[in-house]
Amino acid sequence: MKPLTAKENLLRAIRHDHPQWVPNGMMDAVAIIYPPVVERPWQARRDDFGVLWSLEDGAHGGTFPAHDGHTVRDLHAWREQVKFPDLDRMDWEKVRTEARAVNRDEKLLYGVIELGLFERSYLLLGMEEALVAYLTEPDLMTELVAALADYKIGVIERFDDAADLDMVWYGDDWGTQTNLFMPPDLWRRIIRPHTQRVYDCMKARGIIIDQHSCGKIEAVFGDLVEMGADIWNPCQPCNDLAALKKEFAGRICFCGGIDSQFILDKPGVTPAEVRAEVRKRIDQLSAGGGYIANPSHGVPYKQELLDAMNDEIAVYGKAVYAAS
Repeated sequence: MKPLTAKENLLRAIRHDHPQWVPNGMMDAVAIIYPPVVERPWQARRDDFGVLWSLEDGAHGGTFPAHDGHTVRDLHAWREQVKFPDLDRMDWEKVRTEARAVNRDEKLLYGVIELGLFERSYLLLGMEEALVAYLTEPDLMTELVAALADYKIGVIERFDDAADLDMVWYGDDWGTQTNLFMPPDLWRRIIRPHTQRVYDCMKARGIIIDQHSCGKIEAVFGDLVEMGADIWNPCQPCNDLAALKKEFAGRICFCGGIDSQFILDKPGVTPAEVRAEVRKRIDQLSAGGGYIANPSHGVPYKQELLDAMNDEIAVYGKAVYAAS
């Protein structure tokens, strides 16, 4: 059998088409590229919507929305208070230059679109205000979310025109550790239809959709599959990953799952425990392809644990397909 390149093997995993090994993340097979819009600044400053972000020295995770740094003070006046970034004034030529430098024979061009409709809505209003508004003012929130979707579609169109994207990492965290941030029916009423429009834009352009959503989102996971997501990351184990794979095998690719919270970042964890966790997730999620091994979140893990994880993915992740 002819050995596959990292790019070819990743595409086979995504397409459930007999990969030769379980990919260890995507970095060997993708080149990451960002649009010129600043949605999450990496220093304490305002983003391109005017929302203020803070930074604490030494804190894991980088910047975070500042307390009272949101811009919408009166939901009924959101149209006057939300200042959408002027996409036509952004430096898309820099994106074109970066894209031309990528060897497309070896790498998929992987665009990053952060802070989807739910996340941007709470950044504009503040988390508590947004959660209350979703319950008490669903019509107004639908109008705001629809406008945010129009903006996201505009970003994707310009981004793809400049770079000819292969994949998009589209981020929108919908869950806590125990449930969705809002009732599933409300998510389906407000978030799903306009996320579907964002998906439809990518599908029409032939872009692979990698939906990032942290937390326990299994209540709407079937919706995600129906909507056309190709990949879900980071597959946090607060969800029943084995059950989701069994129900939706062949219809969506799982990326992540290796427990960050209770294994990789657990005080006193051993390399042997990490290796056992890797085997567990590969056994749960790799049947028929459709699995990319990765931690369920990114934090600065100890090097010996990363070495154990990477080695086990390489060895066991190849053996599991060789034996099938």
